Amino acid sequence: MDGGQLNVGGYTPFSATDYPGQLAAVVFVQGCPWRCGYCHNPELQARPRTSPLSWPRLLERLAARAGLLDAVVFSGGEPTTDPLLPAAIGQVRTLGFKVGLHTACIYPERLKRLLPLVDWVGFDVKAPFEDYASVTGVPGSGRHAQECVRAILESGVEYECRTTAHSGLLPPAALERLAATLADMGVRNYVLQQFRATGCRDAALNGGAVPGYPDETLAAGLAPRFPRFMLRLAH
Repeated sequence: MDGGQLNVGGYTPFSATDYPGQLAAVVFVQGCPWRCGYCHNPELQARPRTSPLSWPRLLERLAARAGLLDAVVFSGGEPTTDPLLPAAIGQVRTLGFKVGLHTACIYPERLKRLLPLVDWVGFDVKAPFEDYASVTGVPGSGRHAQECVRAILESGVEYECRTTAHSGLLPPAALERLAATLADMGVRNYVLQQFRATGCRDAALNGGAVPGYPDETLAAGLAPRFPRFMLRLAH
């Protein structure tokens, strides 16, 4: 890996959806140790030795957009994989941007060090923590995810907690268990997302998904647990 720069696999110059209420650019950091079947960015899972995109050049593009955008969001892959992420966040802050972070809650200690540096976190909770390996393919991943969730909630940073629900991976009983756990942990802002086949390369998952799952009736049964709740429909 090129030790001198953030390992960047992609860039979106404008987004109105990746940081709620803010106009943002999105930087996709390369690398993720989990192998979730419904991943929509599998090309970002591997971590090449050299960055596919030049971070210094990308930083120049961001500097040119200072005053036009509100924020920069670091996504992935899993951005906390990269040891140079804290430095990159500092560079973006120097340009005057707010900083958002998308994380799958993989590395608790790294995340704890990053939380004071960011303004908002969008984090995924993939399943009841005891069932995590069925989604990620990695034993023990649920324990790490649970520790990350606790750290985010204790930090006081603004956040969105979200779960992508595939009917074959998260049947109604599992969703109910997960919602109860998250509410007991103190999650107050929860988004339930319908699985989207578009972009997912796992043919078995695509073919086995029940369209429109979870529906509004199931979501309505979970909503009272959370002060802020939304069902995000697949498009």
